[in-house]
Amino acid sequence: MNSIWSQINTRFFQRTSSSSENQKFGTLEGVFLPTLLTILGAVMYLRTGWVVGNAGLIGAWLIIALANMITFCTGLSISSVATNIRVGAGGSFSIISQSLGLEVGGSVNVPFYLAQSISVAFYIFAFTEGWLSIFPRHPAASVLFAAYALCCAIAFASVGLASRIRYPILFIVAFSLFSVLLGSFEQFGHPGAVYAPQLWGDFPRGQFWRIFAVFFPAVTGVLAGVNLSGTLENPRVSIPRGTMGAIIVSFVVYMGLAYWSALVATPEELVRNFTIMVDKAAFGWAIQAGILAATFSAALNSLVGAPRVLQAMAALGVVPYGPWLAQETEAGEPRPAMYVTGIIGLATLIFGLSGNGLNRIAPLMT
Repeated sequence: MNSIWSQINTRFFQRTSSSSENQKFGTLEGVFLPTLLTILGAVMYLRTGWVVGNAGLIGAWLIIALANMITFCTGLSISSVATNIRVGAGGSFSIISQSLGLEVGGSVNVPFYLAQSISVAFYIFAFTEGWLSIFPRHPAASVLFAAYALCCAIAFASVGLASRIRYPILFIVAFSLFSVLLGSFEQFGHPGAVYAPQLWGDFPRGQFWRIFAVFFPAVTGVLAGVNLSGTLENPRVSIPRGTMGAIIVSFVVYMGLAYWSALVATPEELVRNFTIMVDKAAFGWAIQAGILAATFSAALNSLVGAPRVLQAMAALGVVPYGPWLAQETEAGEPRPAMYVTGIIGLATLIFGLSGNGLNRIAPLMT
């Protein structure tokens, strides 16, 4: 057993640490921001109010707490393992393969990689829907492929460029949340926080769990930073701090948004109007910009992280064409794995265009 892990470390983990010298990030850039921006996605803007309208304020808080309890336990497990092993590139694959073996690591991460590659197209479709809500005359296919091309260009350029792009995206998302807060006051052209919140909803025929199922994807994304482990200065420190920090901050944001939603609109409005934040925030355009920024950021994070998982599996012979897929540039960019991921994303876009877009792609991710 020791000889097996010695061979693994020699072939892959030691090689990774030397090949990515030019791409090293700390906790903030490498883990916290990509994880937080993936969690604070389109569902936050478009479904938080819907959850409150159906479940009531207390019911919504319970759903948010249950969902975050799951991701919190996941984050604790990742953090516990990451602090006790030498984490190489590939994030979740590195952690699982060293803890449970290559067979388990491969069986878990091959479908995870495919789902993450497909999710790039899912988020691009979500971005396109947000764009068309602002500019309805723009051709949907043109917006779709232009957004995908831009996302690929940034991801293919370098992980450093993708990391720098996250700062303006974070600013846009933060300003949109500030706009939501300002919408609580009458001075900004809205009635403000004037409604007595409905504390508990009506849950016939197990509707509580249906609402939970709709909301739960909002808090996933805890592996967005973990999958960039090969670009971190100190994965043992950055992964626990960045992952747990992002989970806690996003939990506070979701709980606050649920409370705000219950105060500014009736349950009927919240259930009927998915864009209630656009209507009730001080600056509706800030919410629209936040939706675009959040969906584009999620697509970019997936397009940056997925190739590194594939490269990690290829370096240890878990997937076919391993020697080619394991190649990388001097700066540590996994070009062949990026090409494969880009092709999968493009094929998924075309598949979605032939049907009902998001609704056709979502089952593939599941």
